[in-house]
Amino acid sequence: MTIQLGLIGENISKSRAPRLHPLLGRLCGLDVTYTPFDSEGVPGFDPMATLQARMDEGFKGLNVTHPYKTVVAAALPNLRPRVRRLGSINTVVFVDGQWIGANTDHSGTIRGYRHVFGTLPAGRVLMMGAGGVSRAIAFALQDLGVVEILIHDLDDARAHTLTQVLSDHGCAARTVAAEDLRAAAAQADGLVNATPMGMYKHPGMPLPADAIGGQRWAFDAVYTPLWTDFLRCCQDRGLAVMTGFELFLFQGLDAFRCFTGITVDEDEVRDEVASWMAD
Repeated sequence: MTIQLGLIGENISKSRAPRLHPLLGRLCGLDVTYTPFDSEGVPGFDPMATLQARMDEGFKGLNVTHPYKTVVAAALPNLRPRVRRLGSINTVVFVDGQWIGANTDHSGTIRGYRHVFGTLPAGRVLMMGAGGVSRAIAFALQDLGVVEILIHDLDDARAHTLTQVLSDHGCAARTVAAEDLRAAAAQADGLVNATPMGMYKHPGMPLPADAIGGQRWAFDAVYTPLWTDFLRCCQDRGLAVMTGFELFLFQGLDAFRCFTGITVDEDEVRDEVASWMAD
């Protein structure tokens, strides 16, 4: 029996997920297919209709990526409270005609941080971006014991909304305006890029280069390319860095468990998956 999985998002042609899940399936003796459904160049693309169509076709579930994580989360009525607080999902599993939403960006961030940084305290963090993945990362940072999250987004209203949501859940947070980015960076122990900036077709850096230095660690959620200008700059200036590979790997393993109920040890696939990043 074939397990049909897939991904919906915009500009996802470089995603490695269509290689990851079939690999995990083979390790478990399962026939897994994984199909991308890219909204780029598709006028009127409807993520909810796409999800429904895939369920009707017998798919087991879909991953959801930028820019649909919050849209899909808002449309699912039966999210568990711990998932609902995130306000975004990246995994939908079809069970007996129902849609079960999960967010493995959250669990993947925690696992990735601990794998790379060990017990390094998160401290005070400047996070660029307040979209779907930002929410998952922010709550992961809260669970990692962050002191405070400073949030900047080109959309001020979105940044304020995330700040309020975090505050409502007991996480110290404040919004940072563009003109205050350098000052905020100077106060930060950690830097997080949770924007598409630096991604394939989205060149650039989310923070001025002269604001980087003196912090302890940095994380970029982008993994295509693996080494963004932002991360290279951070590494050159002495920061410990976590690439988007860690989030990709751990969120993928957690999503596979959601789809199949099977846990795959990351050591079984780390080297092979890492080799793809140079493709």
